[in-house]
Amino acid sequence: MVEVKINDEVKVGGNNPCFIIAEVGQNHQGDIEIAKKLIKAAKDAGANCVKFQKTCLKEKFTKKYLERPYDNPNSWGKTYGEHKRHLEFSESQYRELFKYAHEVGILCTASAMDMVSFDFLVNMKVPFIKIGSGDSNNLLFLKYAASKQVPLIISTGMVDKSAVKTIYDIISAQHKNFCLLHCISAYPVPYEDCNLTVIQDYMNTFDIPIGYSGQEIGTAVALASVALGAKASC
Repeated sequence: MVEVKINDEVKVGGNNPCFIIAEVGQNHQGDIEIAKKLIKAAKDAGANCVKFQKTCLKEKFTKKYLERPYDNPNSWGKTYGEHKRHLEFSESQYRELFKYAHEVGILCTASAMDMVSFDFLVNMKVPFIKIGSGDSNNLLFLKYAASKQVPLIISTGMVDKSAVKTIYDIISAQHKNFCLLHCISAYPVPYEDCNLTVIQDYMNTFDIPIGYSGQEIGTAVALASVALGAKASC
C-alpha cells in the first residue's frame, strides 16, 4: 500500500498507526486564545494533528449572500458576512497558532474551502491540506489541488463510489500522496447509518490509505473504523 508522507517523520498508511486528526474547525469562536487551548487539549488527548478551516469569503460566497441578514442566536454579526469574518483568522494569527502547535508538539493544518485558501495554506507550508466533502465533487478544485503536489486528505461524504473513483483518478494522475476518508455527511450521524464496511470496500479498490471522517456523537464508531483498518481518523 502507498503511504502518504506528511513529513520526514510522519507517514499515513502501511503499518503505521492510525493518524488521528482533532477537528477544531471554527469552534474557537474567533478567539485565538480559545484556539490555543483547543490545540493543547488535542495534544494532551494524544492526537497527531489539529485542524482548522480556512475560507476566503469573497471567493466562496457571493456579495449578496454575505450581505444577507443573519438572525441567529449564535451569530457573531448582523449579516452572514460579519458572522463569517469573525470566525476567520488572519495570516499573522495562523502563524501564531502554527508556532504554538509546534511548541507543544502537534502538527497543525486546515481544510481549504476554496482555491485562494488552498494557496494560502500552501504558502504557510502546512504538512498537508484537507479537502472537505463539500468539495469532493468540485472537479476543478480537485485538479487544482492535485497540481500543487502537496499531501492531501479528502473526505468523501455525499458522493457514491463512482464519484470517489473520479476523485482518485484526478488526484492520482498527478501524484499518490493522498488519502481518502469515508464520510457520512449528516450531523450527527446515527450509528446505524455509518456504514463502516465502505472502508474495507475502498481498501480493496484503491491502492492508497483509506480513513474515516466521523460526524457521530462519541468515540465508539471511530474506534470501530480503526479496527476495520482505517489509517486516518478525523
